[in-house]
Amino acid sequence: MAIKIDTVIIDSEETSRELIANYLETVDDVNIIQQFKDILAAQDYIIENRPPLVIVDITKKTNISLDVISKLTTLVKNIKIIVLSYETESDIVIKALRAGAREFLVKPLIEKDFIAAVQKMKDLILGNINDTTKCKVITTFSNKGGIGKTSIAVNLAMEIANITKEKVALVDLNMQMGDITTFLNLDPSFDTSYVINNLDRIDETFLLTTLEQYNKTSLYVLADPPDIEQAEIITSEDITTLINILRNVFSYIVIDTTSSFDAKTITALDNSDLILLVSIINLPSIRNCQRCFDLFKKLGYSKDKIKLIINRYMEADDIKIEDVEEVLDHKVFFKIPNNYYTIINSINKGIPICDASPNSNICKSFKQLGALLSDNYSYNNKTSKPQNQREQGFKFLNLFNRNKGDN
Repeated sequence: MAIKIDTVIIDSEETSRELIANYLETVDDVNIIQQFKDILAAQDYIIENRPPLVIVDITKKTNISLDVISKLTTLVKNIKIIVLSYETESDIVIKALRAGAREFLVKPLIEKDFIAAVQKMKDLILGNINDTTKCKVITTFSNKGGIGKTSIAVNLAMEIANITKEKVALVDLNMQMGDITTFLNLDPSFDTSYVINNLDRIDETFLLTTLEQYNKTSLYVLADPPDIEQAEIITSEDITTLINILRNVFSYIVIDTTSSFDAKTITALDNSDLILLVSIINLPSIRNCQRCFDLFKKLGYSKDKIKLIINRYMEADDIKIEDVEEVLDHKVFFKIPNNYYTIINSINKGIPICDASPNSNICKSFKQLGALLSDNYSYNNKTSKPQNQREQGFKFLNLFNRNKGDN
């Protein structure tokens, strides 16, 4: 006989509770034992009955709800909580995850995302999977240097570690010109070549003592080799082996690469779950992006694998996001605002942006990006304005087409 997973639904909206219940009917072995309009009314019931799964909307009484969630995750061992909300602000997402929520879903619910989240919690509860069996590998890439991909890799990895509290490996595969240790003011004792030369010794203890832990956080850094000769003897096969080994220990791996399509970089891209293709909004960068997309297509990468990141974004740019999306035939996943002073201040101090300037717009942006790319957050993409509603003026597509045959 299958084990039934007792589940409590908490949502102030009756229609929403009904919708959730209907969705849950499609998931085997989930048993709704009670429904509540308010989390305070549900608190004592949950503590007494200890249901393994709770689904709660925190749109109303957000702070009170977060306090109760924190209390429940402390008092009820192994409880799994899925948080729902109409709010998408990164601060709310981060607070919910830190309070103990295992998933954050944006309302109105998308059925497949909701069922996927419930299925994941169900598998965790039943022991079919555990928290260390799944690792997400994220690689930052651009075939044009100097547009901020290393800064994105460093700050993204830091925020994912801060948000999830899970082990994150930040790997510098820019073998000859790596800057990650400079950005974090680290002087590690070991590097990529050392780990690769000791593959026969590797276990979790070895990795956690060899990679440089950053400032008592859950972020661990693997530096590039200090000598060119050491970098040159590392093979593509070594990189594949390294990534597979790191997957067994870390929940997330963030990789920074070179800005060229060499064999080692392509190996890293092949082994990645997501590629963050970084660009800025100008004609040369967008044309380089198009070349990247052409190669990614030849390599057989799906569109979902490629997330287009616009760095140094300014609202007043003549070239609009819609123009970029039209030229590249690819949606922009995220925009990072232009804030030169804050970035340089962070780099010169050798600390993450959110440590250097916690109230800045770019810190908020990296927190939001970290939340988006964590496995605990599902969101609805906002659709672009319809073509017939876009402002008329500068025609980037025409300029692009006019220059397309120049090279």
